Amino acid sequence: MQNNKEIKIYLQDISQAISEIWSFLPEKRNFYEFQNDLKTRKAIERNIEIIGEAMNRILKIVPDFPIEASRKIVDTRNRIIHGYDSVSEDILWLIICNYLPMLEKQVNELLEQ
Repeated sequence: MQNNKEIKIYLQDISQAISEIWSFLPEKRNFYEFQNDLKTRKAIERNIEIIGEAMNRILKIVPDFPIEASRKIVDTRNRIIHGYDSVSEDILWLIICNYLPMLEKQVNELLEQ
């Protein structure tokens, strides 16, 4: 990773947001419980916004930063903020289950460098 304090801070912000998302979810993940838990959904949305904003700031420094789907992460943040009425529980659940573990792994690897 490029020796840049600013990027490291943003990666730590992403890591913290991911940790918070995991802490909001029960150990046994259940979509129907998630779907009916407004506070958890809103808290997770907020942390996804933070992840997207931190990634956006990283991309302004290093446009070809080595995180898979980094542009999509920023686009998701924008969709949550600007198209808040089009974000469904299904999309959030898909992000949590399919994309967050991979992002967490990549961020941790970069922070260890």
